[in-house]
Amino acid sequence: MAKSPDAPILVFGAGGQLGQEVMAQGSARGLPVQGVKRAEADIGDAAAVTAAIESRKPRLILNAAAFTAVDKAESEPEAAHLANVVGIEILAKAAARFDVPLVHISTDYVFDGSKQGAYVESDPIKPLGVYGATKAEGEARLRAAAPKHIILRTAWVFGPYGANFLKTMLRLAGERDLLRVVADQRGCPTATADIAAAVFAIDQALDAPAADLWGTYHFAGADATTWHAFADAIVEAQTRWSGRRPKVEAITTQDYPTPAKRPQNSELNSGLFAATFGYRAAPLAERIAETLASLRTAA
Repeated sequence: MAKSPDAPILVFGAGGQLGQEVMAQGSARGLPVQGVKRAEADIGDAAAVTAAIESRKPRLILNAAAFTAVDKAESEPEAAHLANVVGIEILAKAAARFDVPLVHISTDYVFDGSKQGAYVESDPIKPLGVYGATKAEGEARLRAAAPKHIILRTAWVFGPYGANFLKTMLRLAGERDLLRVVADQRGCPTATADIAAAVFAIDQALDAPAADLWGTYHFAGADATTWHAFADAIVEAQTRWSGRRPKVEAITTQDYPTPAKRPQNSELNSGLFAATFGYRAAPLAERIAETLASLRTAA
């Protein structure tokens, strides 16, 4: 497929929290970004995916579509497999057919969380549940089907769009005087703003002659923390507007059982991405403040 100079970045899953962020940032940057929502082209529908790519002739495809309900995946494994495995293979084959690079968003849940220290790309994967297993298999299907691919593993995603931990904590801070949050799981909260910026950094890097940057990268937030500390930072930041300061109490994973087992360590080392594409995430406190300001403006 011939690419024109103004060929767009095509975003599948444009209605999700990351997809909306990429669309908004693309517009703000004056970039040709076009979105495809699930109603127009479910990635599990090969004909719809092919038509979307053929009609838009993109220079880069971003797959931000996924089944991300971690606990629900345990009781709906077929739905998780359809979105995270079958859909990815369909999209990868279509991208390869039209010779369009594909950026795919994956997850820290491909690891079991037993490592001491941050995970690097070469660490062995060992998912604990259905969600992580389907994302790992989706990665494998993508690698086999589309040579021109970049897999971005990220973690603990938050932002102004969709449903996420930050927005849940804001709601609870307005309703309760005590929030009990798990303190024995560590990870790197990642703002959708940073993931979007990472995608644009990839797009720019692929313009270079003879770029051979394909493969798997970790891209996560700049600061490792716990869910408890993350919640406490959110609650503290919102106090200036709400005037409320609920107590955030630390609990253990055992105190808060869930259908899906979570990795205790979800830290991702993003050094390879930074060295290759020249971008690192902003400090967590800065991204929390920006997200809260955005939500307050939109309210």
